[in-house]
Amino acid sequence: MSDENKSLAAGSLGTLESTVMGVAGSAPAFSVAVTAAVIVAAVGPLSVGSVLYCGLIMFGIMLAFIHLNQTTSHAGATYAWVGKIFGPTWGFFSGWGLLVASVVFMVSATIPAATSTLTLIQEFFGLAADLKESTSWVTFTAAVWLTVVTLVVTKGIKHASYAQLMLTVIETGIVLALVIGAFVQYSAHPAHAPSFSWLVDFTPATFATGALTAIFFYWGWDVTMNLGEETKEGTPQPAGQGAFWSMISLMLFYIIMILVVLLVLSDKEIADANTNVLYAIANKLFAPPWNYLAVLSTILSTIGTIETQILQFSRSMFAMARDNALHPRYSKIHPEWQTPWVATFAIWALAVVMLFASSYMPSVKDILDKSVAATCFQICFYMSMAGFACAWHYRAKLNTTSLKEKVSFVLWPFLSAAFMVFVAVYSAISSFDTLTNIIGIGGLALGFIPLALSKQRGGISSLAFQPRG
Repeated sequence: MSDENKSLAAGSLGTLESTVMGVAGSAPAFSVAVTAAVIVAAVGPLSVGSVLYCGLIMFGIMLAFIHLNQTTSHAGATYAWVGKIFGPTWGFFSGWGLLVASVVFMVSATIPAATSTLTLIQEFFGLAADLKESTSWVTFTAAVWLTVVTLVVTKGIKHASYAQLMLTVIETGIVLALVIGAFVQYSAHPAHAPSFSWLVDFTPATFATGALTAIFFYWGWDVTMNLGEETKEGTPQPAGQGAFWSMISLMLFYIIMILVVLLVLSDKEIADANTNVLYAIANKLFAPPWNYLAVLSTILSTIGTIETQILQFSRSMFAMARDNALHPRYSKIHPEWQTPWVATFAIWALAVVMLFASSYMPSVKDILDKSVAATCFQICFYMSMAGFACAWHYRAKLNTTSLKEKVSFVLWPFLSAAFMVFVAVYSAISSFDTLTNIIGIGGLALGFIPLALSKQRGGISSLAFQPRG
């Protein structure tokens, strides 16, 4: 059997592994380290409400993924489901949105691993130069991490799942110590006194702004669905169970961590911390060298999310290439490791190019801000398509089933998808600068090129989106 025709490693992941993949895909410590300063700068203490409400919105999208996964378990996930329900062109762009978001995300994902690594190097070797503020050093270190993780992912899904489990256990232990320390030391004299207004004092502008950033917190759990063809059979399906439990865990984690950030740090300290918010918290809680465990947690979390994002990208590209929506070369499976190795190295190459292109921006903070915002726009696009597809596919349940099924199959996914469209459009019009819009919207528009090439090959019009595995 040729490597082009071999299948992925079916039956490799159970519910536990899927849950760990979902949590790691969202990268809790990384997301707080990178995004806390951004969201607090945008909406202040309303960040707590933003994370809570956006979690409920993302829960509706998660329900859509679970229900659609029951129709067909497919490595392409949103690409396949939307293509089956709304037609191949919409399916193609749903898949393309994820691919573009993943590549742009590689910039914002690898930079915190690089800055944290350079922080440790600088401290333990006593270097005078502030390496983490040098875009050249940060870019080079990020590329090294990206290369190492890519090699691990290419070796097989089992290797990837074992690595994720180990990283997640260590990361969780460190973050739990920060949470306990924060509430013990600062609950009596917090930097920001907790208030019910943190949940209600929104305007339409602050709600949309906070939600756009909060979406970035949660993104990544859906990797469980892209790994559906490599998941064990079962009822309920391990991929869906993994998505559910990872989302519950993430909602609790992010609400608690944003509270911790606001309890321990002032607005100025949060802004000064930039991508090292956890380290700033640890500095106020623990003496050296224990404070550097927070830096380690950021590194581990970032490595975890790089790994899951490579998995998500490569499985989506593999699925689209298998259906001839992209060039068939990307559907090649390694004969021994049973991984889509060509698609895996494709994201490595694209991410390296993006990293070095971004190094010409004036500061590390500029790179992060623009890549996070652009990624959020693309996330809103492809996830909203899944929400609409679920609501349309199951619309008959509005007339024939219980209120619970009406809500979970149709109403909640539809309202979540509609809100994501609102957030994306509002942000693009009111808050994105030109470069962010070029990256966010232009990245999606580039999809017309491979779409046209696919039509020339006769692929896109004949996609059947049959169940796989």
